[in-house]
Amino acid sequence: MNIIDKTDEEILEIAHPMWDDLVNYSNKGQYGKFIKKFSYDLLLGLNEVEVGNQFAHSELARNLVEERDFLGIIRRGQHVTVLYRVRCKTREGEWLGRMVLGYERGEVRIFAASIF
Repeated sequence: MNIIDKTDEEILEIAHPMWDDLVNYSNKGQYGKFIKKFSYDLLLGLNEVEVGNQFAHSELARNLVEERDFLGIIRRGQHVTVLYRVRCKTREGEWLGRMVLGYERGEVRIFAASIF
């Protein structure tokens, strides 16, 4: 199974709810729920202390606006990158949200997620 074979619409049916969950759990500081769809390799590479500090101290990570603007999909290899424009409730400006999706053991999982 390769996620790049899905149509844009099929990818977005998967991606939008996953992104919305990331924003929701980030705003609430719910680390366990935030990482629940992460791939095994991503979980292995996380520094839990650093991620915990981001939840506790990052104004951006705790104040994301729930509405997002979809910007596009990039297909590469066994993964797709879904791009969003995101905003913060407490800081002016816009950020680029990125989420990389692919299959792991028959399920779509998050292989990377970040806000720039």
